[in-house]
Amino acid sequence: QVQLVESGGGLVQAGGSLRLSCTASGSISLRAMGWYRQAPGKQRELVAAITSDGGTNYADSVKGRFTISRDNTKNMVYLQMNSLKAEDTAVYYCAASKLHRTAPGDYWGQGTQVTVSS
Repeated sequence: QVQLVESGGGLVQAGGSLRLSCTASGSISLRAMGWYRQAPGKQRELVAAITSDGGTNYADSVKGRFTISRDNTKNMVYLQMNSLKAEDTAVYYCAASKLHRTAPGDYWGQGTQVTVSS
């Protein structure tokens, strides 16, 4: 099992940048990791994911603007968000898979709010 804690959310103007961080309580080297978001009245959606060997995938809406990365030595995952838009406003959740799984979603953080003002 692993506990996840997100940080780095906040209020930013449209066009600005934020970097979210996720700190895991244990090793993430054999886990897929990801970031999801949920806006008011909408379902939670996958924003970006990264496999244990570094493969990435992104939601179409964030391709070219967001970058997910991981540092297994620190048990941390990051989401660099550039060119933010009002529609990126949501609670962002860090997620992890069970060991050797390829899709994050077995463990969740508490979420961090990102608000983009237009």
